Amino acid sequence: MVSRTSKFRGSRTHGRGKKAGRGAGLRGGRGNAGLHKHKWISIVKYRPDYFGHHGFKRPQSVVTGKVTLNLSEVEQSLPALSKDGFAVEKDGKWSVDLTKMGVDKLLGSGKVNKAITVKVSEASAKAEQKLKKAGGAIVKE
Repeated sequence: MVSRTSKFRGSRTHGRGKKAGRGAGLRGGRGNAGLHKHKWISIVKYRPDYFGHHGFKRPQSVVTGKVTLNLSEVEQSLPALSKDGFAVEKDGKWSVDLTKMGVDKLLGSGKVNKAITVKVSEASAKAEQKLKKAGGAIVKE
């Protein structure tokens, strides 16, 4: 295609207006240029939280999550726990050591039909109640 430059000889802007012929002149700069100056109103209006810090993140040394286990899961996994050495059966009564397993708290979800003695550091009130009703007990460490 033939150049149109000769058509615009004598014209200062070649028909592009005052700034359009330069880099990103019509757009007020490239990218985020001018967000604190000439594009400030658009930031305030459409993205008010764009600049600055918001909230905070707790240090990981402070944040600790408890490992929990439900009563129903304990009863269902008794054979597997005995294979791994966390549970022992004597005279039809089971004793399970959850602290050795790495569980911090026993929760009371589900049903318990077997008499189980559970060794754990914490247990919910519902878990204690259900275990006592089934003939078991909780040994807190």
